[in-house]
Amino acid sequence: MRFVNEYLIPNNLGNTTQNQTVSGAKLFFKQIVKTQFDPEVLERPQREHLLPKVLSKQEVAVIITGTANLKHRTMLSLIYACGLRRSDVLGLKIEHVDSKRGLLLIHKGKGNKDRVVPISEKTITMLRNYFVAYKPVTWLFEGQKVGKPYSESCFDKVFDQAVARAKIVRHVTPHCLRHSYATHLLEAGTDLRYIQELLGHQSSKTTEIYTHVTDNGLKKIKSPFDDLFE
Repeated sequence: MRFVNEYLIPNNLGNTTQNQTVSGAKLFFKQIVKTQFDPEVLERPQREHLLPKVLSKQEVAVIITGTANLKHRTMLSLIYACGLRRSDVLGLKIEHVDSKRGLLLIHKGKGNKDRVVPISEKTITMLRNYFVAYKPVTWLFEGQKVGKPYSESCFDKVFDQAVARAKIVRHVTPHCLRHSYATHLLEAGTDLRYIQELLGHQSSKTTEIYTHVTDNGLKKIKSPFDDLFE
C-alpha cells in the first residue's frame, strides 16, 4: 500500500506501469504468500483517455521531404503511406512486398497477428528505387550489419532529427505518422471499418478514437462569440 501511494503515484509513473505493478502485487499476496492481507484494497490509477497526436498533411510532407537520406526517407514514408507501426516497418522482409498484387504483408504484427495492407503504385516505385540503391539482403531495412534489421533506437533518432528539421516544436513520436494516416483517411471519407482493418485493430472502439481528432464538421461550427457584438 505504501509502495503504491508513496512511490508509484508520486513518481508519476505511467498508468500501464502502475497497473502492472498493482496486478503483480495482488497475485503475489493472493497466490504466493497467501496472506490474510486483502490485496483488493490496492488502488489502481484511473485509466487515461488521451487523444492521439496528429500531424497535418503539410507537416508530414515537410518531415519526409526534409529527410535527404533515401533509406530514412523511405522508412518514414512507408509508415505514413500504409499506417504502420515502427515495429511493422522494421520487421519487414523483402518477400513481404508483393508488388504485382500491390500488397504489403505485416508478418506477426502486434498481437502476433498477420495482416495485409495495400500499397499504391507510387509507394511501390519508391520501394524499387530504394531497393536498387541499397540492395538489402534479408530485411527490407537493414542496419549497418548486413542481414540485421534496422534498430528501433536508430529509427527514433532518424525521426527526431526529421521533426527538428521540420521545426515542429510539440512532442511527437513515430507513432504519430500512423495516427495521422488514420485521421487523414477518415477526413477523406474512408469508412471506419476499412480503417480498422488497415490498422489491424481488433476492436472498432480502438479505431473510433480518430473520430475525436478529425476536423470534419468541427470547423463548420460557429462559435457564439463570433456574433456576440453584431
